[in-house]
Amino acid sequence: MPEYTATVTVRLKRGVLDPEAATTQRALERLEFHLEDLRMADLFEVDLSAPDRGQAHDRATAMAEGLLANPTVHDYEVSVAEREGGDAATDGGRPAATEDGGEDR
Repeated sequence: MPEYTATVTVRLKRGVLDPEAATTQRALERLEFHLEDLRMADLFEVDLSAPDRGQAHDRATAMAEGLLANPTVHDYEVSVAEREGGDAATDGGRPAATEDGGEDR
C-alpha cells in the first residue's frame, strides 16, 4: 500500500484573539520589521498508508475535523505527498481543504 505524508496546518481564524502572535508582532516591530498582521499556525505531519492519495487526503481531513482543529475558532489546510519516490505535488490535483469545505489555493 502506498505511503503518504499528510500535512495539516491549523491556524486561528482572522479576528480571533491570538496573544502569542500579537506579542511576536510587537517584538518584530520593535526590531523595525514593519508588518500589517502576523498569524501563527500549528503544523502537523502525519505519516500514513492508504490505497491512493485521495483516501490519504480524506483520512487527514477527518483527523483535522475530529481533533486537530476546532472549527469554531480554527481554519485548516490539508495537503498530501507521497513519501517514497512520489512527485512533488502536494495534493494529487485535489485542492487543499479548509474547515468550511472551501478550497484554499
